Amino acid sequence: MDDGVPGSLVGRESNRPIPEEPLVGQPRQAAAEFVRYLRTETTGGMILLAATAIALLWANSPLGESYRVVRDFHIGPHLLHLDLSVGDWAKDGLLALFFFVAGLELKRELVVGELSQLKKAVLPIVAALGGMVVPAVVALIAGGGAPGMERAWAIPTATDIAFALGVLALTASNLPSSARVFLLSLAVVDDLGAILLIAVLFTTSFNLVAALVAVAGLALYAFLQYKRVRAWWIYVPLAIVVWVAVHSAGVHATIAGVALGLLTRVRPDEGEEEAPAIRLEHRLQPWSAAVAVPVFALFAAGIAVSGESLGRVFTEAVPLAVFLGLVVGKAVGIFAACFAAVKLRLAEKPRGVGWRDIAALSLLGGVGFTVSLLIADLALEGETSELARTAVLLASAVCSLAGAAMLLRRNKVHAAAED
Repeated sequence: MDDGVPGSLVGRESNRPIPEEPLVGQPRQAAAEFVRYLRTETTGGMILLAATAIALLWANSPLGESYRVVRDFHIGPHLLHLDLSVGDWAKDGLLALFFFVAGLELKRELVVGELSQLKKAVLPIVAALGGMVVPAVVALIAGGGAPGMERAWAIPTATDIAFALGVLALTASNLPSSARVFLLSLAVVDDLGAILLIAVLFTTSFNLVAALVAVAGLALYAFLQYKRVRAWWIYVPLAIVVWVAVHSAGVHATIAGVALGLLTRVRPDEGEEEAPAIRLEHRLQPWSAAVAVPVFALFAAGIAVSGESLGRVFTEAVPLAVFLGLVVGKAVGIFAACFAAVKLRLAEKPRGVGWRDIAALSLLGGVGFTVSLLIADLALEGETSELARTAVLLASAVCSLAGAAMLLRRNKVHAAAED
């Protein structure tokens, strides 16, 4: 992979000034400020939380049947199996944009960020692996041989980037910036692992011709990047062709997003203000945070919740396994992996970050949400899927609140140390 962009690009793009033409007039300035606002992790987390609340209220209100009618309404051509429900378009289509942005972030981290330097990359990579393996083991043990566990064990392996970073931004302004970079790197690697699991576990049928078309499209995309072609009117149709081909191949269509992201050029040429990956992340991240992920949450989190269903989360094997995997497995796995890597001198703690800080960040790893909901929808069906998604929502809420409480305490400690 290429390299060479300035070190100041490390971290999410919201922390950097946005190169743009001089603003002319108040409407344009207001629009630019609104885009900046959408780009912050706090805003993305709040919009995601609002969409989730709307979904739950709508699905559990007297208008609940209308929610299910809208979610299950099919639109699109029958050609190439694109006659999908609104919920499936949100899951397969809009989330492809989210994964494209995640792919851009991962490429940037691998090329110029924390993951580009082996010594700094070891800790978040090891932490992400621990945060995937231990939850899977906890889920398998808790779930026993219950029907569905052969696929449901993958549900608690994911960490939601937007929600976790949103909680961190809201509660820990005095923590060192290295804490945020660590959590971002961990979540990006975790998402890559989740993407690989989706590709391996949930490819039920395979169309070789469509797969070859997808590979050819990706190769052409990479060639155009190599040739420094910048025409959007070439890339947009090409991206759509790749998405359709991946979907038709039987592979989950979000894989197209991350593949295109990883093939996007990160190194700026001489005289080029920003590389394509950085420019695209600037432009698309607000759409991902404000539209793609919230709309997905709107149609994924609309679960009929009752006292009985909440109780069943803790009495039935599959949802209990998902809950324990996220709440217990994530925190234990991430912290234990970090502790072992540092004690074995394979890695170093982020500068200024203590073990209690890492424990708090490990709790945030249990906020599975977006990707966990996606995996639950892919892995299970019917009532079991609804209970598993309820478990994801409960676990994410528990981890968010516990992590926020611990981070607020750590924030005060760091603030006092600065005085």
